[in-house]
Amino acid sequence: MGRQQRGFTLIELMIVVAIIGILAAIAIPQYQNYVARSEVSSALATLKSLQTPAELAIQEGETDVALADLGLSDSAVQNGSITLSNFSGTDDAGESVSPTIEFAFDDEGNFSSETLTLERKDDGGWECTASGGFGGDVVPDSCVANTTTP
Repeated sequence: MGRQQRGFTLIELMIVVAIIGILAAIAIPQYQNYVARSEVSSALATLKSLQTPAELAIQEGETDVALADLGLSDSAVQNGSITLSNFSGTDDAGESVSPTIEFAFDDEGNFSSETLTLERKDDGGWECTASGGFGGDVVPDSCVANTTTP
């Protein structure tokens, strides 16, 4: 009679554990990068959704614009807060300034002092700027990465 197999040997189990460890060492950082990129992309998508109603408000000459005027409630914003500024076209000193929509990340996610800003240019277009300590390739190509804080 032949010998009956009763289970895995210790070396076989150790090899499987080593392979799982190697895969985890590669997968976990990649997943964290994916989560960070998705947070930034979500914030940029929220800003971009406000771009058209903000442009309409500017064209209609509205100077006191709130998030609700652009069709977004405060509770709809995740991972941070949105600030609208300079829709009057001038600052407190009477200088000409561009309207801006800024997304500031809160401390709960991957970012704490980073911001994404959409600023209206004189030609009517909008420019995205990423400020703060964004690391790696988390900022989309459509945003200019500015490594200094505002």
